[in-house]
Order: sequence, then structure tokens, then C-alpha cells
Amino acid sequence: MEIVVDDVESQERTFYGLANKRPLATFKINDLYLLLEEVRGVALESRLSELLRRLLGGKPPVLCNSLSLEKGSGQSLHIDSLFMTPYTPGDLGAIWMAFEDVDPAAGPLEYYPGSHLIPLYRFRDGTGHVTAEEFPNWSAYIKRELEERQLGKKVFLARKGDVFIWHSDLVHGGAEILDQTKGRKSLVCHYYTEQDCRGVPEWNLIPMNAGFWLDRPPALVRPHPDRFDHGHPFPEEQYLRRNPDLRVPLGAGQISSGFEHYRMHGFAEGRGI
Repeated sequence: MEIVVDDVESQERTFYGLANKRPLATFKINDLYLLLEEVRGVALESRLSELLRRLLGGKPPVLCNSLSLEKGSGQSLHIDSLFMTPYTPGDLGAIWMAFEDVDPAAGPLEYYPGSHLIPLYRFRDGTGHVTAEEFPNWSAYIKRELEERQLGKKVFLARKGDVFIWHSDLVHGGAEILDQTKGRKSLVCHYYTEQDCRGVPEWNLIPMNAGFWLDRPPALVRPHPDRFDHGHPFPEEQYLRRNPDLRVPLGAGQISSGFEHYRMHGFAEGRGI
């Protein structure tokens, strides 16, 4: 399985092997929990998974996403349910785990206690799921609400090993990095509930301690076909798993491989890997 990364500077999402830069500090690394038992073991540690189950109203947590960072995220204020909108409101939890002491100049986590009680903003489609065009509207709304409710910002100067658990509607972000030499190694994980996940037939839940982890394809990317070569071959099985409708024409000899389809049709169609 390929490692999917987000380039902090260019905002490009791609495979690490295809990325233009190699230092890990320039990337956010997605979904290592799909690859590493060690990450799953930390994210679903017995006491932590039991605590998450209780915080989610007795519903077992399902580890569905992980994000590994070497530096502060620098991310603007947001709530996680904007991007990972749960089917049942409130059925999403998150943790942030510090792998080193956080210096104030390293872009620490900022958050607004009590902000999870702000009524959710409704977008044009009637849901709480954000679109890029409407994010400025949400930002203006949340700024007004924070001011009117007089909710003050707090900064979390974590010590190595600290775990911060928050509600999916808590307003938070990453402070500005004032010293680029300072690291902020951390792991972020998100959890849906078993109840919500059971409604998606193609999702495979693997039990672990008091919860589950979601076995799924990694975050979707769309590299240009010309980026693949002998040094970095096309991830054939990953593409076919993402696009199971191709297995019939492949078996019938209508296409010779998933890569042929991606090169000739899939990339232009907007299909991902």
C-alpha cells in the first residue's frame, strides 16, 4: 500500500514516493494506521479505546483516520465534523497525541473550550459538510459566535506522551510556527462509532480492544499517469480495489491492466487511486 502525504507548502496530496521533496517535516502523513500495527495499538490502546467508548455514549469507537506530523499544522480554525461529517451528529471523536514536548514557538494546538455547543452551521445543501466555496462563510459565522459567547482561546503546551481528546465540533487550529527549527511530532486520530459504520456495507471493521479499526483504501490521490515509472510502479491492486467495476472488463480481456485504464480513461474521468 502506498503512503499518502499532503505537501504542507503546495497543498498537493500525492504518494510519498512521487513527492518532489523528501524531508518528512514538509508533509502530513495520512493513514499510517492502515499500514502499521503499532499505530493501531496506540490509537486503540485498551484504556484509551474504553474511554472513547464511554465518551461516545457507549458506542464502540472505530478508528477511521490517522494523521502524523513532524511540525505544527498551521491549520486555520475549524471543527472536524466539517470534513469528516458523521451520519449521526456528535458520533465522531478525535485525539491528538504528543510525541515530544511542545515549545510555544512550534505552533501548538489552539482551542476554544465550550465551542462545541455552538449550533452547527448549515451549508447550501442543508448538511454540516463544508465545501471550499462556503468555508469563508463558516469562518465568519464561527468568529461571530465566539465573540458573542465570549469564548476565549487556550493553548495546549503538551508534554511528551500527553493525549488531548476533543469533541468533533470543538473549534481548534494550529498556532503560527514562530521558529521553523522547532518540531511538534504528533499523531492525530479520528473515530466514528460502530453504529454509523455498520450502515456502510463495503466498510470492513476489524475488532481491537474496546473498539474497531476501519479497513479501507487509503486517502484518494490522482497523480498524472506519467509520474509512474520503473522506479515507482503503478499501484495496480490498490486501483482495482478502489474501482471494483474494472475487474469484469479486466477478466474479459477488454483492458490489459488497471494502469492501462487509468492512463487511457481513469485519470481523465477523475478516478483516484
